[in-house]
Amino acid sequence: MEKKVLKGEIKFQIPLTEEQKQAKLTILNNVITVLKGAAGSGKSTLAAQVGLDLLFKKEVEKIIITRPMVSSPDEMEVGILPGGINEKLSLYTAPVYDNMYRLYRREKIEELVREGKIEVIPMSMLRGRNFSNTLLIGDEMQNCTDRALEMLLTRICSGTKVILCGDSSQIDLKDRKHSGFEYLCKHLSLIKEAAVVKLTSNHRHPIIEEIIKIYQ
Repeated sequence: MEKKVLKGEIKFQIPLTEEQKQAKLTILNNVITVLKGAAGSGKSTLAAQVGLDLLFKKEVEKIIITRPMVSSPDEMEVGILPGGINEKLSLYTAPVYDNMYRLYRREKIEELVREGKIEVIPMSMLRGRNFSNTLLIGDEMQNCTDRALEMLLTRICSGTKVILCGDSSQIDLKDRKHSGFEYLCKHLSLIKEAAVVKLTSNHRHPIIEEIIKIYQ
């Protein structure tokens, strides 16, 4: 397969760092890419940038974003929050859309959402779905079990790429051993056109690195 190179980039409001540019090349040259990194390392922002770039260039027909509906054990469960499914989902979709609004014009992103070209789907609603010519982004994948990750990855059809973002230090499952994220990272190298990339730069306030050290 011919390796892709970055050219003719769409002008985004946040430029990629050199580390992110190299990670993007890895994404473009693989079917499945896992982005690992600590809080603030730019995993979700990079995934959103790649998705919008491919969508604007018509290399994919739509972006599907999924997140496990898992709250921190110390927080209120989503099931007992007021409102219907859309109100409950807004808690999980807000970080996804915030990244896209930072990258590109808000009105354009909202237009793409109305047209169904950007769609957020809970993990629990993926079973039975098949995605062709799609960029499938899985966010907070450290909160997925082995079975959930297997179900997600078997949705892939022709023309689809997958980006999975996660950080094992941020597992919110009640039993951390139930996370399948590290198992997937360990064995993904056995699959052709799959890769794991670790992002190390901090894109938030410098104090974040000191906070992470405290809790480690």
